[in-house]
Amino acid sequence: MHIVIAGGHGKIALLLSRLLADAGHTPTGLIRNPEHAADLRSAGADPVVLDLEKSTPEEIASALTGANAVVFAAGAGPDSGPERKLTVDRDGAILLAEASVAAGVARFVIVSSIGADDYDPSSTDGMQIYLKAKSEADAAVRALDLDWTIVRPGGLTNDAPTGLVTVAERSDRSSISRADVAAVIANVLETVQTIGTQFEVVGGTTPITEALGNLSGPVHTE
Repeated sequence: MHIVIAGGHGKIALLLSRLLADAGHTPTGLIRNPEHAADLRSAGADPVVLDLEKSTPEEIASALTGANAVVFAAGAGPDSGPERKLTVDRDGAILLAEASVAAGVARFVIVSSIGADDYDPSSTDGMQIYLKAKSEADAAVRALDLDWTIVRPGGLTNDAPTGLVTVAERSDRSSISRADVAAVIANVLETVQTIGTQFEVVGGTTPITEALGNLSGPVHTE
């Protein structure tokens, strides 16, 4: 498969690119900074310079044409202000999803956040705005004509992968390594049962393939 990953220079995206390339797929990473291109090539991905905050829908759709799947793994980052959390984590995800529809790429995977729907709408705290952005992006993706999967990982660590997770509609607020999140996404892209599902995932005791294979329908309630 040819898989386009937005936020291609992020830690999860680079780990995912290597997994996909090693499995015989063709990953392409969308990046804002051309100086990051070498890092993507080292991870087995083809870099494409494209800024979701500055590109037109037509330019984004053009970058996705011919792909088999699209992954939104971009983010404004923990040091960003409230405005960029909305323009990147929400608006960028929605723009990419709409571009996927326009480009005829049905398979769409979005990396969200555990507890995304539990934000305080009256709060100006950065974390609450981040959760709001993720929640609203997820809702927009669900409303589009896409074969979507929404992955909501717990607190992210740089620990070594275990290959063991817990997948549920609601999970405890524990952590998961970025490497295991990347492995979950790689498996999601090859698991039909994950289409139309939204789930939280944290470190656990079940092998990733088994945990995702146990999904029998949408793990999500409106």
